[in-house]
Amino acid sequence: MAKVRLDDLVKRFDDIVAVDGVSLEIPDESFTVLVGPSGCGKTTTLRLIAGLERASDGTIKIGDEVVNDQRAYERDIAMVFQNYALYPHKTVRGNMRFGLEQQGADEETIQERVEDAANLLQIDELLDRKPAELSGGQQQRVALGRAIVRNPDVFLMDEPLSNLDAKLRVQMRAELNKLHDKLSTTTVYVTHDQVEAMTLGDQIAVMNDGKVQQVGPPTFVYSNPRNMFVADFLGSPSMNFLEGTVHRTDDGYAIDLGAFEHEVPDEFEWALEGAVGDDVVLGVRPEDVTLRPDGLPATVNVVEPQGEKTVLELGLGNETTMKASVEPGGPIQVDDRVSVEFDRRSLHYFDAASGESLTFERAENEATAESAEEEQVA
Repeated sequence: MAKVRLDDLVKRFDDIVAVDGVSLEIPDESFTVLVGPSGCGKTTTLRLIAGLERASDGTIKIGDEVVNDQRAYERDIAMVFQNYALYPHKTVRGNMRFGLEQQGADEETIQERVEDAANLLQIDELLDRKPAELSGGQQQRVALGRAIVRNPDVFLMDEPLSNLDAKLRVQMRAELNKLHDKLSTTTVYVTHDQVEAMTLGDQIAVMNDGKVQQVGPPTFVYSNPRNMFVADFLGSPSMNFLEGTVHRTDDGYAIDLGAFEHEVPDEFEWALEGAVGDDVVLGVRPEDVTLRPDGLPATVNVVEPQGEKTVLELGLGNETTMKASVEPGGPIQVDDRVSVEFDRRSLHYFDAASGESLTFERAENEATAESAEEEQVA
């Protein structure tokens, strides 16, 4: 096994900068997910690690070795592709053993590794079939098996579940988690699906415009986004953003949001001390908007039943709207008048000009201190 380290990694395609100064440490035995919208640079970053693209600048380390000048087959990695990339004329067994044959492994080693991987993935009964005789989920298991038998230092996975139906994706996510627990191989996984990122990764790196926007454990990144892009990208429905101007009050600070005035809770006053007269953005996740008597008056514009929840679009006046995620099955209808409150512990404040969080640095410091205390206790 090995850690992977990227330092100021750059990839240019003529005038297009696909990867723009990415620095990232992928710990040994971790499951790190690169997540972001299409075109953000995540797949190009993965291909640079694999050796399928050559870096324009920066360094790539696998273990303690700089691998920039190594070809793909010289790097101790195994890659699982989005389209499975199975040889149609070979059986499952033939596909799984092919890489080992190319490496010059002896027959006994090949047979042992193929059988072990097939048992682990529960495809031992499929070894003599051709890819065309398999379902999508079975083909994906074969692709994983082909990677596992290599026993590499690093697994690289490029959206391997995107061609599966929704139910099978959920099943395969669980299987990948179990697989990583058993093998503990350093894994770098690329996806645009935030649910996959949150459920699979013990570390996620959110990317946009060729840059890493934030890295950390999924729950921390979700709860403490570094900027408005991360806050908007993670979460469905995405975070509500309400822009206004900060001013002092007799009791502290408030933000004039046009449709209403937001009184800043005491626990966040420190973040707004230097922002009086500035434009800031209040961020509220839909699940942190609750229906309460005597709250902020709103009108229901849209009702979206989604099974486990109902999403409401609320009009707050002055053409200001926001979304709330509430319990399903209620009697709420379009044009109803309701009252809402925000969970004061879960609010976010961003600088309107830069989009950077005004509260992130303290949250990060507190998390670091807490982690250090836990390590000392252990």
